Amino acid sequence: MNRKILITGGAGFIGSHACKHFIARGHSVVNIDKLTYAANLSSLASLEHHPRYRFVRGDIADTGLIKSLLQDDAIDAVLNLAAESHVDRSISAPSDFIHTNIVGTFNLLRAVMDYFDDLPDSAQKAFRFIQVSTDEVYGSLGEDGFFTEETPANPRSPYAASKASADHLVSACFHTYGLPVIISNCGNNYGPYQFPEKLIPLVILNAIEHKPLPVYGRGRNVRDWLYVEDHVRALEALLESGVVGESYNIGGRSERRNIDVVREICRILTARKVAGPAGGFERLITFVPDRPGHDLRYAIDCSKIERQLGWRPSLDFETGLSQTVDWYLANKEWWSPIRQHVYHGDRLGQARQRLLV
Repeated sequence: MNRKILITGGAGFIGSHACKHFIARGHSVVNIDKLTYAANLSSLASLEHHPRYRFVRGDIADTGLIKSLLQDDAIDAVLNLAAESHVDRSISAPSDFIHTNIVGTFNLLRAVMDYFDDLPDSAQKAFRFIQVSTDEVYGSLGEDGFFTEETPANPRSPYAASKASADHLVSACFHTYGLPVIISNCGNNYGPYQFPEKLIPLVILNAIEHKPLPVYGRGRNVRDWLYVEDHVRALEALLESGVVGESYNIGGRSERRNIDVVREICRILTARKVAGPAGGFERLITFVPDRPGHDLRYAIDCSKIERQLGWRPSLDFETGLSQTVDWYLANKEWWSPIRQHVYHGDRLGQARQRLLV
């Protein structure tokens, strides 16, 4: 089935990969993005003149705009990827996260439900709303265990709290109003075109420039890493075969301590014979005060999507990370303007802020 998909936040990291993936698979895509600091239309340059792709600058909180897009393009699926997603920024400026992730999702759902209610029965049966969320809504694990779809939400940062709130709103729209929704909760994404505030691109670019490689605490925090294109394939599987009203955890089965990720990046750069500082890249590793409320460990049990939908990650972490490093080495023209004009690599989220900020 060739769908007409509204992708929110399609100029962001995951969103831009989703736009390109679904276009390549024969679907039509309308991309609405507010174009805040982490969005980048250059990530979508290859689609600029594609006949099945359209970009609209706008806010998901604008119900009138969303309704017109749904109607004008006869949308039959929505992928909600629009979100403020950087934990450190949520500590420093939580109000942006409340507006986009909670109020924005609520207004988006209002527009979608109005549109859905007017569809004929056959179109309603085919319609899907995919809420793209995060494993951070579950809180923190100890040294053992995994997050499952039954793990209760226990968010511990403003970002995680805003995403958990959005997930609950989406779920409520299914149970109360019958909107055909599916919720995904994924691990830490990485890959090409990621805004260089996140750990992996930040470390790659700092190392290239011989700047300190900041590691929170002692680097013992564990994350489950998922290559972005594997994540997009999982979203396609949900759209095609996911069970309405269900949630699915999406993980890479690639748990790594942060310090080990940083050291692996140093190893890859050395293997690529990138010019490093005297004594090697690891000498740049700098332990800094930990993030407030920093969750110790995330680990995902993704057996449900594997068992029910046949999806599995295609890349192991070492291969995916190696490809990611190579991409940043080869694409300075993409990241250099960001480093110069948008985000210089400064640390955010050091001080606790009141939620009214």
